[in-house]
Amino acid sequence: MLEKIKSPSDLKALDNSEIKVLAAEIREKIVSVSAQSGGHLASNLGMVEATLALHRVFDCPHDSVVFDVGHQCYAHKLLTGRYEKFDTIRTPGGISGFTNRSESEYDVLTAGHSGSALPCALGLARAKAIRGDRSWTVAVIGDGSFTNGMVYETLNSCTQKDLRLIVVLNDNEMSISKNVGGMPNYFTKLRNSKRYFNFKRILQTVFGAIPFIGHGIVMGCYHIKEFLKHLLLHTNFFENMGLYYMGPVDGNDEKKMELLLREAKTKNGCSLIHMMTVKGKGYEPAEKRPDMYHFAGNFDPVTGKFPTQESTFSSVFGSYLCAKAADDASICAVTAAMADGTGLSAFARIFPKRFFDVGIAEECAATMCGGLAIGGSTPVLALYSTFMQRAYDQLLEDVALQNVHAVLAIDRAGLVGGDGVTHQGVYDVALLAQMPGVTLWSPETYGELKYCFDKCLAGEGLCAFRYPKGAQREYDRSGFKSAGEGVEVLSGQDCDAAILTYGRITSEAVRARELLCGEYRVKVVKLVKLLPLDADSVLDICGASRVLVLEEGSRRGGIGEAVAAAAARRDGVKVKVCAVDGFLTHADVPTLEKQCGLDAASAASAVKELMKL
Repeated sequence: MLEKIKSPSDLKALDNSEIKVLAAEIREKIVSVSAQSGGHLASNLGMVEATLALHRVFDCPHDSVVFDVGHQCYAHKLLTGRYEKFDTIRTPGGISGFTNRSESEYDVLTAGHSGSALPCALGLARAKAIRGDRSWTVAVIGDGSFTNGMVYETLNSCTQKDLRLIVVLNDNEMSISKNVGGMPNYFTKLRNSKRYFNFKRILQTVFGAIPFIGHGIVMGCYHIKEFLKHLLLHTNFFENMGLYYMGPVDGNDEKKMELLLREAKTKNGCSLIHMMTVKGKGYEPAEKRPDMYHFAGNFDPVTGKFPTQESTFSSVFGSYLCAKAADDASICAVTAAMADGTGLSAFARIFPKRFFDVGIAEECAATMCGGLAIGGSTPVLALYSTFMQRAYDQLLEDVALQNVHAVLAIDRAGLVGGDGVTHQGVYDVALLAQMPGVTLWSPETYGELKYCFDKCLAGEGLCAFRYPKGAQREYDRSGFKSAGEGVEVLSGQDCDAAILTYGRITSEAVRARELLCGEYRVKVVKLVKLLPLDADSVLDICGASRVLVLEEGSRRGGIGEAVAAAAARRDGVKVKVCAVDGFLTHADVPTLEKQCGLDAASAASAVKELMKL
């Protein structure tokens, strides 16, 4: 049945039994493809019925459905003409694992960071109102995103009357405004029943038609109902903010979801539907361990088993942090809903009183680290590079400016594969380079990671170190020699050209040197310490009139730009910078390196071009 669905309009005529069959086929497709390509499995499995209901009730793309983060959109993609391409998800040239505006007219927002759907939907709904467009806008947002400050800022602005905006809260992990006891449960069922909604409409129609007194009777009944509701149920957070609240409702019951969505369309203002879903629904391994299958790499779809995991930069960091914390009671670990991803799970278990997960609130995490440091602790803040961007102001104002000692562990730095454009970790160097007094290190190996972490713990002010996703690259490093603190050099003094680089792509620089052997004498200079940067000293160490900079980061504001500026003040010195310039789509890391000119073959060609200048 699924392969016959070419657009959401094909869903309108299906009966309940056909919808159930279709939901099962969607889940089967999501599991089989995710097992091969990886992806956000558990959250997508929980969203199947709700997505079906959304596309049956609304007329997309005329109506707009904005998915928060975008990692719960797989059913949406399958129902909006992308079934034939779904096997290509997260692969080079294939479709994105998130919503993407360039991919489909049904994707309203190119998403990847939490909390953006609701403010985007509010702006979209207001833009429609300005031009007299009566279509609906729906924001689908997970309960985890409700720890994000943007959500509360936006809810505060959603009280405008005639705003055709509906918020669907996907609650699959924690309870929000939970009512306890038999009477509240009874009223919850009553308030979410079809008979209840029909009775309300009949009451309003009959009494409202009575001349002179009809409106007063309707309002009187409304106030009595509100009094009884507040007496027995109390108001919840959303109602106190002026939203019309419905729920909780079983989000894995398509018929119930349709009922509430249609009821929300009758309201004069913003409604919020609180739905409860089962993360990993329909796939037993993911239902039992939704945390493990939130993001799943390749796995056996029959058994649910993952391949044996090797050591990674994240796991080595987590283990070493535990060892350091055992000897230093001042060390605290802070993260923003990424304990597992950043390797902090063991720390949380061993040192629960010194571990703080603030949820998806990077700004809070950064400023709290400033407070911990002021209070005498040594905070270690572990964030993905792409999410560190959200805390720029707090790191600048509340940590660096305060001149307190905090350590920033920047995970997933550099190029990131399948997650694509919203998850590239290529801006941290440029962002931190603007902050006075910041120290930044970039280890290439696990041994260097421990060295850099030690330097950060012993340092002053805001000290950071960045490292990539996955494992260290293996090659012969025996020829590297120290050229001062945080600098290593491969080759002797006399050279025709130098390749200046740092971090993971040092391996590509070394391979490029090998490709050029016999044609040019090439020195490889590896920076382990990036900031503060003395570009003139770096050029002296390069000792060549031709310097190629390979940088797994943004060209603008990066190390290469600073070195090129210093070279411009010298006669006869030419610098070429190969770095990230523009937004990158999803692909594996080697493909991305080639696109950016960071692979060995591209680097060797760039050196040859430099030598002609």
